[in-house]
Amino acid sequence: MAARTTGSSAGRRTRAGTTRKLTPKRVPARKPAAKSARRAAATRVPAHVAERSAPPRERTDTARDFFPDRLTLPRLREAAAGCRACPLWRTGTQTVFGEGPRGADVMFVGEQPGDKEDLAGHPFVGPSGQLLDSALEDAGIDRGGVYVTNAVKHFKWERGEKGKRRIHKTPNTSEVRACHPWLEGEIALVRPRVIVCLGATAAQALLGKQFRVTQSRGRAIAPPEGADALARVDAVFATVHPSSVLRAPDPRTRERAEREFRADLKKVAGYLKKG
Repeated sequence: MAARTTGSSAGRRTRAGTTRKLTPKRVPARKPAAKSARRAAATRVPAHVAERSAPPRERTDTARDFFPDRLTLPRLREAAAGCRACPLWRTGTQTVFGEGPRGADVMFVGEQPGDKEDLAGHPFVGPSGQLLDSALEDAGIDRGGVYVTNAVKHFKWERGEKGKRRIHKTPNTSEVRACHPWLEGEIALVRPRVIVCLGATAAQALLGKQFRVTQSRGRAIAPPEGADALARVDAVFATVHPSSVLRAPDPRTRERAEREFRADLKKVAGYLKKG
């Protein structure tokens, strides 16, 4: 017959008087891996907070302060829409970024968008653009295969005497400088073989303040040393801006100016055909 037992805190005593030691019931320990995972999740910084917490880039007071982290033409265009690098964002209706295919052989760079371009949000769609389109067709250059942009992306203007018409005003050096990174970014991403500067502002933005369009128009110019933006460009051409042709004081002067403008673009076409 089995011995009966009586309970106690130290053990269980049998009727025979002997004591059997009891082993305490073991409680399973909590897994440390699960605990550390919960702690890590609680202290992890969300990605959007980490981005805001990252050290800011060095300020340049130019368009570069608004550059996206990853450069593509769509991202650059989107970032340019919010540019506040110079006061012209207050006067222009909107940023007018460049347009055309990536990998275009030739890029045309004007001064700034005009009244029509400012309202439409596209470069070279006004009277100057119509003359450019006609001259390109005459030269045998496919308009759909070129990239068109401006040295300054906002329209600078002043009121005319009658108070209704917006009159073009030339951007100053600080405004061109502030906007220049957008142009550098476009050149780096499009990688054109040839750049055609339309007017003095565009030419001096890329070739230096000493450059004179009247002395070197229609010639293939090697990119100057130290111009990193032009490192992959074969040649730069300069000619007048088509708006200057349209502003000629009389029909005879305008006819001559337009003839010379068309001749300059034919020289660009000849260079492109040489390969």
